[in-house]
Amino acid sequence: MAKIITLNKMTDTMSEGVLVKWTVKKGDEVKSGDILAEVETDKATMDLENFEKGTILELLAEEGLSLPVNSPIAIIGKVGEDISALIAEAKSGSNNSNTSPIETTEKEAETNVISQETSNPIQNTATNSNTENGRIKISPLAKKLAGDKGIDIQSINGSGEGGRIVKKDVENYSPASKATVAQTSSFGVESFSEVPVSQMRKTIANRLAESKFSAPHFYLTMEIEMNRLLEARERINANGEHKISVNDMIVKASAMALIQNPAVNSSWLGDKIRYNNHVHIGVAVAVDEGLLVPVVRFANHKSLSAISAEVKDFGKKARDKKLQPADWQGNTFTISNLGMFGIEEFTAIINPPDACILAVGSVKEVLALNNGDIEVKKVMKVTLSCDHRVVDGVVGSKFLQTLKSYLEDPIKMLV
Repeated sequence: MAKIITLNKMTDTMSEGVLVKWTVKKGDEVKSGDILAEVETDKATMDLENFEKGTILELLAEEGLSLPVNSPIAIIGKVGEDISALIAEAKSGSNNSNTSPIETTEKEAETNVISQETSNPIQNTATNSNTENGRIKISPLAKKLAGDKGIDIQSINGSGEGGRIVKKDVENYSPASKATVAQTSSFGVESFSEVPVSQMRKTIANRLAESKFSAPHFYLTMEIEMNRLLEARERINANGEHKISVNDMIVKASAMALIQNPAVNSSWLGDKIRYNNHVHIGVAVAVDEGLLVPVVRFANHKSLSAISAEVKDFGKKARDKKLQPADWQGNTFTISNLGMFGIEEFTAIINPPDACILAVGSVKEVLALNNGDIEVKKVMKVTLSCDHRVVDGVVGSKFLQTLKSYLEDPIKMLV
């Protein structure tokens, strides 16, 4: 008997997802465990697994559309079955809604997810067939692909319904096929573009807003001398197979400092405080749409080379959107490092459920007096953001002092 397949909840915070790519087509036979599609969730692009056996009788959703969880996306059954009633059911939607999720998301994608060019009607002479009220109709996936390729979407001819630009139009685009458009001076022309908020960015926004406005933040900044650590790193990298970064050493030092200051390795749970005996450190990784925080588990027990290899692997997975839920769950403390971008000092918003997050700045050279002599020192500023419901100023300060002792004398990390 034919069944409607819906978009299941793939992460604990997922409310909707973008159907990036179908990996099956109508008429394909599938079984439990097969992958039906790639779906962009609030955390990563993940494989949508099938749990039914049969033939794909209908695909109900287009690639590039944002769909609420439980939206109908396909029908699976036996070849020759009458599925007209199921198609009607999918279109009518559930919960007595008059508009199906498919129709709603198609409308939103067509009217909201577009690039807009607004200018003086006399000056704007572009006449693309894929425009409506001066706005370009383009699917979210095609919009992203065009941006990645550096293609001006105004120069693409759409082959979708109503001239809508779809993925294949971008893939097949070449400058030679660019439509001839009268060119005018852009001086004095107001223009802007709007892109849809990705599932990842929505989740980041919601979590950080909740953290900032529910947890009373306070900040502690300390300057750390880095000469010995940088010398130690240079010697390690000269003799080892793994190239250790400064951030790898900060992760290790932080993990060891947390063992000695367990009150910082904690969480506010409303009616109780959880003090974690294990150390799982989240390492913020920048991607195009924001930050992901994969977790180095039991970091205090791992060597610098193990931490380095794990962080590098997480970075690659994050950029490829291949991180899985197990990779980003369970953090007890978080480190955000912007030092590689030349940022000397900043404050970070606590990453729930942690009680603290460490913001790491760049290493810079300063002149200092040493027994009357002027010498050059390399220093780095770190700022600890604390949830005052859990961590008091003295507790946070003691943690930073312990961290400072490890970083200024890194041989202690080997004990």
